[in-house]
Amino acid sequence: MPEPSQHTHAAKPAEPDYAGLVRFLVAPFLELPESLKVDCEISPNRSKVWVRVAFEGTDKGRVFGRGGRNIQAIRSVLEAAARAAGSTAYLDVFGSSPQSSEDGSDREDVASKPPPRRSSSVKEAPKLRSRSAPPDELET
Repeated sequence: MPEPSQHTHAAKPAEPDYAGLVRFLVAPFLELPESLKVDCEISPNRSKVWVRVAFEGTDKGRVFGRGGRNIQAIRSVLEAAARAAGSTAYLDVFGSSPQSSEDGSDREDVASKPPPRRSSSVKEAPKLRSRSAPPDELET
């Protein structure tokens, strides 16, 4: 019968290659994959990870996907990898937009403007025709 293992403590999982993972997930969406820039910052206690990606603004639609599905899937995979290592991951997307923010960064504003408000004016009821009156006797 095999002897039980002598290990009394669980081994800490290896730190994932966050930059490599994000590069692997984002590059297929890009027209020029070599334009992808990835920066990874890990907190000193290794509890938080910030991954920043930048690419050409023309690729933004493909990377984000319809309704943001692609970027949300990429974030989910990144967060799952971080959770497996006992960390929390955050993904920031930067783009090459012609306008820069006040602090000099080229970060894309992902918040959209609110939808236009409906006018509260009361509409006039449509005029109904009488079935018994001929069309030339109707008021317009």
